[in-house]
Amino acid sequence: MADPRGFLNERERALPARRPVPLRLMDYKEIYEKQDPKQLHAQASRCMDCGIPFCHQGCPLGNIIPEWNDLTYRGDMHTASERLHATNNFPEFTGRLCPAPCESACVLGISQPAVTIKRIEQSIADEAVDQGWIEPQPPQRLTGKTVAVVGSGPAGLAAAQQLTRAGHTVAVFERDDRIGGLLRYGIPDFKMERQVLDRRLEQMREEGTRFRPNIEIGRDISWSDLRRRYDAVIIATGAPVGRELNVPGRSLRGVHQAMEFLVQSNHAVAGDDVHDQITAEGKHVIVIGGGDTGSDCIGTAHRQGAASVTNIAIGKKPPEFRTPKEPWPMTPRVFEVQTSHEEGGERLFEASTVEFVSDADGHVVALQFADTDFLEDGRRVPKAGTERTIPADLVLLSMGFTGPEQDALASQLEVGFTSRGNIARDDDYATNVPGVFAVGDAGRGASLIVWAIAEGRAAAAAVEKHLLGASMLPSPVRASEMAISLRS
Repeated sequence: MADPRGFLNERERALPARRPVPLRLMDYKEIYEKQDPKQLHAQASRCMDCGIPFCHQGCPLGNIIPEWNDLTYRGDMHTASERLHATNNFPEFTGRLCPAPCESACVLGISQPAVTIKRIEQSIADEAVDQGWIEPQPPQRLTGKTVAVVGSGPAGLAAAQQLTRAGHTVAVFERDDRIGGLLRYGIPDFKMERQVLDRRLEQMREEGTRFRPNIEIGRDISWSDLRRRYDAVIIATGAPVGRELNVPGRSLRGVHQAMEFLVQSNHAVAGDDVHDQITAEGKHVIVIGGGDTGSDCIGTAHRQGAASVTNIAIGKKPPEFRTPKEPWPMTPRVFEVQTSHEEGGERLFEASTVEFVSDADGHVVALQFADTDFLEDGRRVPKAGTERTIPADLVLLSMGFTGPEQDALASQLEVGFTSRGNIARDDDYATNVPGVFAVGDAGRGASLIVWAIAEGRAAAAAVEKHLLGASMLPSPVRASEMAISLRS
């Protein structure tokens, strides 16, 4: 602990400056500017190096947070980077995209605003890139074992990198035209510019990982055939099936799942020609549902020039601060104002969608909603007599995800599924099919990027143990332990 009084001398939490709203709405560049070194030094000094650092428990990766906070304070960014990469393959991703459950568990958060762990992490990772410290780590020898990873999101990439470095021959299959999964097409560039992803993919190529885009397993290659070709298969396809809203008018033109809208926008930002692109330009946009995906839709709609943006949620507005029902170090459900919310629009809570209203041509023109009635059995329904209508030219459904696509997996590979629709697996991520493993959202359900990377690392160790009988790879947690979070 470099400064025992740091948390007393620097009592305020300070984040890097954000680009002005009028300026950032003109492009898709990242919102946060680089943090001033003096501010970074001061914020790192607030870490108390607790006797029991609960931030470790809050972080699924087990990041050694107090150590790299201390090293950042001392100015030893190279060693801080080594500590950071010892537990996290992609800190430049999590530093931008993770909601930071570690900060909810920060001991300082009991009496003061928590340490800015997430931004310190990003600063270390970016400094490592700028200084050229991120070098390929190819294996010293090859084992002769082959592994297919299906899906190139954070879980699949983490598993692939770990196994490649251990000497196995790894091929990553992706049905999209570029590698990256949701990191590529699921989130907007204003949260993470794509060169951040591309730099890491280049490192993985130089280490020996083989990437196979434009190949859909289940169509171009059957799952059963893939299983025969490789010694092990890791299913890391995510949970892309969006939750539906079955109300009158759902089939109208102009009503879409959020990911349809975001994927097309990200293709367009990448310079691709998108035929019949879903666009918010000049339209009254309604985003149904909150969370990160809803926020991404709001920010994208603003940048496309929407006439108005309204975000509606069926539930109650969360409290501003932690409640006694969610005491420290649990991750509390509190009201969030994300960067996209700063950029404009209206947010409505306790609003239940009743119907999508059509024009004569079958296109949505309005949304009818009512106040939410909370029933004793837990159901939430529209309250009769409170209906009203707002204009809507584009409606985006952002109500979460229900799990992986099942048809090809069930018919070609005969893997099992849980009652929640996720791929069934044991504590070592193994499915009921020998040599086939499920990792990330495909087995866990829709979750956070930090959980995906943690599962990818742990599953890599389980796969290596299956292939060789033992593994030297780090395996911080088993699948059953992954299901236990600070919210439970």
